[in-house]
Amino acid sequence: MFKLPRAGWLAASCAAVATALLVAACGTGDGGNTSTTAAAPAPTPAAPAPKTIQSIKHVFVITLENQNYATTFAANSKAPYLSQTLVSQGAHLQQYYGTTHVSLGNYVAMLSGQAVTPDTQMDCQVYKDFALSGMADHGQAIGTGCVYPTSIKTLPDQLKAVGLTWKGYMEDMGNDPTRESATCGHPTLNTQDKTQSAQAATAGGTPADMYATRHNPFAYFHSIIDSPDCATNVVNLNGLATDLQSINTTANFTFITPNLCNDGHDSPCVTGAPGGLVSADAFLQKWVPLIMASPAYQQDGLLIINFDESAYASQTMDTTTTPPTLTMTFTGQTCCNQQPGPNVTFPITQSFPASVSHYPYNINLVTQSHGGDRTGAVLLSPFIKPGTVSTTQYNHYALLKTLEDIFQVGGYLGYASQEGLQSMGSDVFTNLN
Repeated sequence: MFKLPRAGWLAASCAAVATALLVAACGTGDGGNTSTTAAAPAPTPAAPAPKTIQSIKHVFVITLENQNYATTFAANSKAPYLSQTLVSQGAHLQQYYGTTHVSLGNYVAMLSGQAVTPDTQMDCQVYKDFALSGMADHGQAIGTGCVYPTSIKTLPDQLKAVGLTWKGYMEDMGNDPTRESATCGHPTLNTQDKTQSAQAATAGGTPADMYATRHNPFAYFHSIIDSPDCATNVVNLNGLATDLQSINTTANFTFITPNLCNDGHDSPCVTGAPGGLVSADAFLQKWVPLIMASPAYQQDGLLIINFDESAYASQTMDTTTTPPTLTMTFTGQTCCNQQPGPNVTFPITQSFPASVSHYPYNINLVTQSHGGDRTGAVLLSPFIKPGTVSTTQYNHYALLKTLEDIFQVGGYLGYASQEGLQSMGSDVFTNLN
């Protein structure tokens, strides 16, 4: 019988064994004895971990100003990029509500779950310390003032405690360094807030400064402004584009405040821009694509675009006074079994003389109840299917609770801990499977 040379026999046998998925003993012992055993089965690849909202690692929030849901999302909206393009790309929260009137109380609620005080209800015209006299249910601070003591914690405090990062980007902050610093910008404690209105560019070369401290929630907590983190983490918006270029330089939680023109508050603006929804939409057209193209967003991001509060329900002008008096009435609708808090009783009338309102008339704000009315919101994320619509009711406290769930910080602040409050779930995050 013809025999292969020994080297060829070894090669052929091993090749055959390999093909048959057997293990051959290809030794050199006398007589060419061999033995085979069945191979161990290949390991089954581990199933990928299921996606949850904790799969989100980077959250961006852009807060705009003072628009009714019916105006923002109308068929003829002056913000078509937001109301049509972005709605089609993400989730449209049709029943999202502010938590108070006017601005500041809403920003405080988003960051800490605290309800309004008489001072935050008035946008903290004098930037003064909160005089704490006690605590109510759900961690509500009792007292007056607007800059909370270090005992009142915020989402940034929670994030830092679990090793996560945060950053606030404020458009125009520090444009006029005589008004506020370019980092952690706020008035001197117990002084008049000079950032309540926009400042036009000066002949001396100072650019327009449309930064408003009342739209910067980080500035109202001693746990933040007394920390070195404030100068590092609360900065001018100009730095965002660079930070977005790398995951390592993108914070886990990013809060973005446009200036008084680009957030839709002023109309027209001191720069001559139209303001209102027109300028807000242009701001979004610039920044949303940059955020969505960033590595952090594309890997595991969530972008939230909301409004602090709705606009007035009606207004009347009384020309029999000098100067005339504009009365604006807010309905103050709520959702989600929102509580009014321990410090303010509604209805409430707030009066701003012309010297404070910065308009050629006095202003009376009449708020009939404690809510901020319906505004709507839009969320964008790889974890959200385009064209998602949610009719579940949410507000700023529910937003805070959702963020605390995403980042697993181990507890809920203020009214985010209210019984029965629902955080955003599968009605919003529709692309988790």
